[in-house]
Amino acid sequence: MKLENTAAIVTGGASGLGAATAAALAARGATVYVLDLAASIEQAPAVENVTYLPTDVCDIPQVEAAVATAAGGGLPLRTVVNCAGIGPSMRILGKRGIHDLELYAKVIQINLIGSFNVLTLAAAQIAETEADADGQRGIIINTASVAAYEGQVGQVAYSSSKGGIVGLNLPAARDLAQHGIRVNTIAPGIVETPMLATVSEEFRAGLAAGVPFPQRLGRPEEYAQLAVFLIEHDYINGEVVRMDGALRMSPR
Repeated sequence: MKLENTAAIVTGGASGLGAATAAALAARGATVYVLDLAASIEQAPAVENVTYLPTDVCDIPQVEAAVATAAGGGLPLRTVVNCAGIGPSMRILGKRGIHDLELYAKVIQINLIGSFNVLTLAAAQIAETEADADGQRGIIINTASVAAYEGQVGQVAYSSSKGGIVGLNLPAARDLAQHGIRVNTIAPGIVETPMLATVSEEFRAGLAAGVPFPQRLGRPEEYAQLAVFLIEHDYINGEVVRMDGALRMSPR
């Protein structure tokens, strides 16, 4: 599928994986609409052909309005990449008591339900566009994590949410096949994002040492490169692709 002269949505696109993806799609000729929290957008870089829309992916009216803006800009909405998410850590039974039940629900709400909100509302708009010669109208890419498979100590909420994304992938692809919409998921390993910038170089080196090859942290640009590949490869559908340097996470 071609990106040139189409519209695209990237959630969580003010920083990290989403920012790299928004820039890559814009460089390919797409008009990109980034959905992110207002506070995050204030710190976001100015990128040509990228428009920032303050949006909480858990707020359905806000998502509806943002998707309508992206779909109503004069170009067909073809692409959605869901990168918005949070990853707090807490054990089920810890020194300070049980896992915060509201925090667990919040992680599921943002990472899983937020992705589903955008996927569903955007798919309705994509389905209204004119299909290409192969009957294709668009693609939605969600973001899981290797934690969906090998969640570590303290990742019960995060792993649950990302496991939900993995479980969503195939039935979503099957549901949307009749509308010419593909659905794929990227499951990154340890990627050099703003969250990791707050830890010491020694700690990051320790993380990188656990990756078989290449023995380093992943880069947001590599996530973006994979997203572009999945968009442009019309026969990849219903797949979860790990991007982790063959990493398999240990318990802690």
